[in-house]
Amino acid sequence: MSEQSPIKVLVVDDHSVVREGIRHVLDDGVRFVVVGEASSGVEAISAAVEVQPDVVVLDISMPGGSGLHAVSELLAKVPTVRILMLSVHDDLEYILESVRAGAHGYLRKDSTPAELRDAVTTVRSGNAWFSPQVARQLAEALRGGNVPPEPVVDRTVKLPSAVDVLTGREREILIHIAEGKTNKEIGAVLGISTRTVEAHRDSLMRKIGIRTVAGLTRLALEQGLIG
Repeated sequence: MSEQSPIKVLVVDDHSVVREGIRHVLDDGVRFVVVGEASSGVEAISAAVEVQPDVVVLDISMPGGSGLHAVSELLAKVPTVRILMLSVHDDLEYILESVRAGAHGYLRKDSTPAELRDAVTTVRSGNAWFSPQVARQLAEALRGGNVPPEPVVDRTVKLPSAVDVLTGREREILIHIAEGKTNKEIGAVLGISTRTVEAHRDSLMRKIGIRTVAGLTRLALEQGLIG
């Protein structure tokens, strides 16, 4: 069996020190390889077409072409690419605009190197990834009905439900919790240890801001995950 190829990453930020920092964290040649850099949205599009990255780590606001404005064109030019927004902002408007534009994740710049690696891996695998603070804001807004209306423009990206901040495994565990299973029973069903179930359970609760079984069950019902 051949080893899995490293995830190809394009780093886009107008500050060279930030790009260098991300390269230092990711460019190990084993799990990740940084195949290019850009300092604006316009440069990002050209670079993405040239190097065909798996994931673009994209600063949300830059002079000479912002990340938000580049998302739709990146997806049009390189349809298989996954986009992880990078920002110092965690205002709800920025988060929602990123999701509506088509981004697959949203990472705060004060995140740890481990979170950056997890985020890139998660969005590459086809799941959404949001920094914990961002995920809580998004989940609370969705649950409370406080999401501002989407501007009337031609966009095909739908606003995600609260559970879209979860990985596939976390969603499985949410369903089993809502069905009344214990951690031990969930582990037996999924073929993983109880400790692993506990870790996923803590992660999903943190992401969606719900800490009770009753609240998780209600969410699963509202989202149609269980009957």
